Amino acid sequence: MSSAIGVDVGGTKIAAGVVDSSGLILESLKVPTPAQDPDLIVQTIADLARQLGASDSVERVGVCVAGFVDRSRSGVLFSPNLSWRGVRLREQLQEALGGEVVIENDANAAAWGEFRFGGGKEADDLLAVTVGTGVGGGLVLAGELLRGGFGVAAEIGHLGLVPGGELCGCGNRGCLEAYGSGTALVRATRFAAHKDPVAAKRLIERASGDIAAIDGPMITEQAQLGDEFAKTQLAELGAWLGLGIANIAAVVDPSLVLIGGGVSQAGELLLQPIRDSYLKALSASRHRPILDVKVAELGNDAGLVGVADLARNSIGE
Repeated sequence: MSSAIGVDVGGTKIAAGVVDSSGLILESLKVPTPAQDPDLIVQTIADLARQLGASDSVERVGVCVAGFVDRSRSGVLFSPNLSWRGVRLREQLQEALGGEVVIENDANAAAWGEFRFGGGKEADDLLAVTVGTGVGGGLVLAGELLRGGFGVAAEIGHLGLVPGGELCGCGNRGCLEAYGSGTALVRATRFAAHKDPVAAKRLIERASGDIAAIDGPMITEQAQLGDEFAKTQLAELGAWLGLGIANIAAVVDPSLVLIGGGVSQAGELLLQPIRDSYLKALSASRHRPILDVKVAELGNDAGLVGVADLARNSIGE
C-alpha cells in the first residue's frame, strides 16, 4: 500500500494529508476545529478523509488526537480541548468511511513520525518531547511505540516534579507541564518582567509596552537577538525540561531526545540548558552513556505523517 491518510486533530485546527511510504505529504487540507461540538469534529474528520481519499490507492486512515487513547486504539478516553469523553472514534469513522481507521495519541504519532522519517530515523529508540501549550511525550523503544498497559504511556508532561506546586491543566499540582511548557514560559516571563522591568526593557519594548502582550515567539526572537533577559527565561524553561528528561532516562534509558513544538525554534538557546540540567540531575552521570538532545525535524507535520504510517502498516489492529 503506497499511501495512507493522516489526520491531526488539534484544539484549533484539523490538518489532514495523503502520505506516501517515504513519509512525503502528497496532498493536504486544513480547517478550523469545531472544538465545542464533538459530533461535528467527527463529521469534519470524515469529510476531510473523503476529500483526500478519492484515489483508489488510499485505503487506510490514521487519526491522532491530543488526549488519552485506549489500548485498542479505537476510542478516546479523554481529550480536554475537544470536549471528548469516552468517544468510540474508530467505530464512528469506520462506519462513516467504510474503511480501516487507526486512532493514536498525537505525541505518540509525532514520535513515530520522527522515528520513521525524521530526526530519529537512525535511532533504535527515542523520546520525543513536544513543547507548546502543554508538554507532550512519545517513546519508541527497540523499534516499538511504547503505549503501556492501558494505552496512555509517555504522558511526560504530567510527571510530578514539585509537590504542591503550580496548578496544572490536568488538575494536579507541580507537573512538568506547569513549568516546562510554552504556556509556562510566557507566564514566568511576564511575572519576571513585572518584577524587573529594567532587565526586561527590550522585551517590553518589543511588546509595545504591554507586558501582558508578551508571547512565546517574542521571547524566542529577543533571545536570538542576544537579549540576556529573554535568554534567561528560555534557560529556566530548559532546566525544567532537562529535569523531566533525567527522570524518564532513569526509567527507560532512551539514547536520543527530540524536542519539537513551537518553543523548539529557539534551538541551542533551549537545547543546551536542557542538556546541562539533564546531566546535573541524571543519576551516576559520570558512569553511564549520555543521551543526545536535538530539535525534531518534521515540525508540525510529525503527527500527521506518523499516524498515516501507523495506519498504512496496520499497527494497532
